[in-house]
Amino acid sequence: MKKEVENKMEDELRSEYDFTQMKGGVRGKYVERYRAGTNLVLLDPDVAQAFPNEIAVNEALRMLIQVAQRQQRNNEVR
Repeated sequence: MKKEVENKMEDELRSEYDFTQMKGGVRGKYVERYRAGTNLVLLDPDVAQAFPNEIAVNEALRMLIQVAQRQQRNNEVR
């Protein structure tokens, strides 16, 4: 005989966490970014030290792409 599974979720939040009292939250604040898609990448600590922020990472990767494209074009010409 199968046991009946209770589908009722228990509220595990403590009573002092009353989110109705919180102000300033905006529902759907980042929904457009989410819909556009994101690509999060975790850098190893030694690599992350070389870049002060995400702009520097993007600039370095764009430069690497340009170098690779030039190299590819040079190899095709030969």
